Amino acid sequence: MKEYIKCPLNYTGGKYKLLKDIIPILPSDIDNFVDLFAGGLNVGINVSANAIYANDHIVFLSEMYMYFQKHDIDEILKKIDDTIKKYNLSKENKEGYIELRKEYNNSKNVMDLFVLTCYSFNHQIRFNSKHEYNVPFGRNRSSYNESIKRNLIRFITALQQNNYIFSNKD
Repeated sequence: MKEYIKCPLNYTGGKYKLLKDIIPILPSDIDNFVDLFAGGLNVGINVSANAIYANDHIVFLSEMYMYFQKHDIDEILKKIDDTIKKYNLSKENKEGYIELRKEYNNSKNVMDLFVLTCYSFNHQIRFNSKHEYNVPFGRNRSSYNESIKRNLIRFITALQQNNYIFSNKD
């Protein structure tokens, strides 16, 4: 059985667990594939096509994927490690998490968003009506770990090896 690439984000409504049912029913020769409600990009990242158009109304996701697409994996991993150290993030440090969340809501830095999702409750992504990230801290539950890191590396590698075009149409 094929091992599918899993998005490093825990995206509500993600299709990772359904890939074994979705991918086999797609045509084998796809020129342009449109992932209309891309979300965590679990379908689009696992499709073989000449071009993959990934659309989602959450601009911050597309910006994150484009960042991953354009930057070196080692540079990305270093930024993650540096952010974790800067805010002393752990499964117990709520104050560091809150400080990073404030920073993200001011700067909208996509790497801060990724790190926030690692330490948020159930690794969720959610924004309020002001487009501020508002997920509570995932005390004793959530953290950046080896599994997320492995998924991230595979995900970035796929983004950089294939032709992905991102948009944020309603």
